[in-house]
Amino acid sequence: MIFAIEEINQSKTLLQNFTLGYKIYDDCSSSAIASKAALALVNGEKGQIDYPQCKGSSDVAAIIGCDMSTSSIAAARAVGFFGIPMISYFSTCSCLSDKQEYPTFFRTIPSDEYQSKLLAELVKKFGWNWVGTVRDNTDYGNFGMRAFVEEAQKLGVCIAYSEVFYRTDPAEKISKIVQVIKQATTSVLVGFLLPREMEILLKEFVRQNVTGIQWIGSEGWVTEDLVPPEERARFLVGTIGVTARRTEIPGLRDYLLKIHPSLFPENIFMKEFWESAFMCSLGTENETEQTTSTFHMRQCTGKERLEEIENAYLPAIMDASSYHVYKAVYAVAHALDDMLSCEGGSGSITNNTCAHISNFQPWQLVHYLHSVNFTDGIGKIVYFDENGDPAPTYELINLQMTSKGTVEVVNIGYYDGSAPLGQELVLEIGDIVWSSGGNQIPQAICTEPCPPGTRKVNRKGQPICCFDCAECADGEISNTTGSTDCTKCPLEYWSNQQKDRCVLKKIEFLSFREILGFVLVTLALVGVGVTLATAAIFFQYRETPIVRANNSELSFLLLFALMLCFLCSLTFIGKPTGWSCMLRRTIFGIVFVLCISCILGKTILVVIAFKATLPNNNLMNWFGPMQQRLLVFVLTFLQALVCTIWLAVSPPYPLKNMAYYRDIIILECDVGSLKAFYFVSSYIGLLSTICFVLAFLARKLPDNFNDAKYITFSMLIFCAVWITFIPAYVSSPGKYTVAVEVFAIWASSFGLLICIFAPKCYIILLKPQDNTKKNMMGKVTSK
Repeated sequence: MIFAIEEINQSKTLLQNFTLGYKIYDDCSSSAIASKAALALVNGEKGQIDYPQCKGSSDVAAIIGCDMSTSSIAAARAVGFFGIPMISYFSTCSCLSDKQEYPTFFRTIPSDEYQSKLLAELVKKFGWNWVGTVRDNTDYGNFGMRAFVEEAQKLGVCIAYSEVFYRTDPAEKISKIVQVIKQATTSVLVGFLLPREMEILLKEFVRQNVTGIQWIGSEGWVTEDLVPPEERARFLVGTIGVTARRTEIPGLRDYLLKIHPSLFPENIFMKEFWESAFMCSLGTENETEQTTSTFHMRQCTGKERLEEIENAYLPAIMDASSYHVYKAVYAVAHALDDMLSCEGGSGSITNNTCAHISNFQPWQLVHYLHSVNFTDGIGKIVYFDENGDPAPTYELINLQMTSKGTVEVVNIGYYDGSAPLGQELVLEIGDIVWSSGGNQIPQAICTEPCPPGTRKVNRKGQPICCFDCAECADGEISNTTGSTDCTKCPLEYWSNQQKDRCVLKKIEFLSFREILGFVLVTLALVGVGVTLATAAIFFQYRETPIVRANNSELSFLLLFALMLCFLCSLTFIGKPTGWSCMLRRTIFGIVFVLCISCILGKTILVVIAFKATLPNNNLMNWFGPMQQRLLVFVLTFLQALVCTIWLAVSPPYPLKNMAYYRDIIILECDVGSLKAFYFVSSYIGLLSTICFVLAFLARKLPDNFNDAKYITFSMLIFCAVWITFIPAYVSSPGKYTVAVEVFAIWASSFGLLICIFAPKCYIILLKPQDNTKKNMMGKVTSK
């Protein structure tokens, strides 16, 4: 501070014709003494050093200090009522940024709020989410750790344990804290501590032999030599910490080496320092004897030179805080210079007035400090934000073992809060040596991240970092490690077995290539073959009585219709398309109506033929071949007309049914118009019922060969097949629904073919002696 003041007083551009003076008080790291010292400065009381009083309204323009946050809080509260600015060079507690409580407080070292955020960011960058914390029970530790925890939790980091103590706590409490750290499930420990508390904790670490802890330290202790070198090497190597950026002040080294007690004869601090540095006494022999009762100190010669102890002296004094003191003094000087250069009418105080440097109020200097913005002799910009804080800048350091077995502080990066977004942090992870002694980042997680195909399930009553992994449900996936939720697959996709990828759902339909489809096609072709064979037999024996007895034309037309019935079942097999869906429904409806119409014509013909044998009955004249053809045509044409309208208005179409199975798409045909579908089906049912009733009524006609009997059996089988088809169709899943429908077509067609034509073929081929008109017209003996 004295160096900076002398440099300013010698400046030709700053505070010309004005000289800065100073008073120095020691706060002894005590809040009470700090408050008294601050009030003593404000009241103008004389301390141990008596310099000539400067003329003006106030003895003290500003206070530089304190170093400890607790001391600064006490002093800032004391002088805040008087409006006197106070600039600390080492108090980092974020609480001091509260302008309501500390309106005149400034500092040149960043607030712990930034340090806490940086520590949390480091923890997250190393992939840790399960860390322990320990802090001292001071404003520094409490506010700093609170800010760290808040920021860490935002980043998804959980606190495994949180311990707090103070230097005056009993040894049993410190022992229990170390036991907790020793038994914890994480080796990463964040310490927000002052040097004294850290020293106490480390000694307990040494006593209990707790090694392997990966320390993340705050700037309060991370660079301090708190334990002997061999213990520091054993317990602190690998520590990563944050410190204020070290900056060498030009000329300071030479200035410090020229210091001599003769230059400051009345400075008690100079006397204490010199005696401590050279282990000698600056007092008289009598004074020495009075102050050293236990051992004799030699008398200082005055020829001691600081160059002799430079290595031990300079690093301890020229630490990071030196530059912050330097900036604080220059900030006050620039604020006073701005006040000096103010011109009337253009000032920045109330009503554009200016404060007079020879007679100003302390609050006016506070105003000028808020607007300070200058470049110091090192080339760095100095300013304060609205909270009186500077731009945050830190060095990231790592304690590493040297080849000589000592511990050295290695710079591994830096943080600059004034850098562009995303470029604030620069870190060389490859240069870090960890507590294990290697370059591998240690693990610090409560639970291993959930692999793809699973999701996190929080454990009740535990932090979010501790969880179980649950497999994704069917149809959901997670394709990244550590997923908190599973994602539903798109509509036509399904999760694979590992639940880490969506795959297309299996499309199911009755294919020609599968065994079931092949069997049904084979049976349909067998039915066509049997029908053609029957037609060939009937054609060859078309002149025989049994073929001519029941209108051979209707028989051939019926055989043709049955052959179409077998063939139409093939349209139900294969991948549904627009054309196949329209054909399978309409052809089925038309062909079956044609088939039933032929059977109905044959049934009516049998009934009329029996009635024609009665006297005075001319019904055969009204139902000749032309009328039979017309009946079949009209009944079939009506069905064809409905089917045509169906195709024109709302035809059947292929549909992807995803409601029945979750992982399979059933490719099927939707009927389109339900009304048309129900009409076509009901029409077939109506004709079948009429035909069955007529045949049933004529089943006991006394002919040796009563065709009505066989038609009754055929229609009974036909109706039974389609009645049982309904529940089977509804309950059959997927492609088996179509298989059931094909089977119903196949079974009903075979039923008609066998019941109606098998007895006739039997007589034609195996009992030709019965194929006579006499035998056909003979009456059956009543039984």
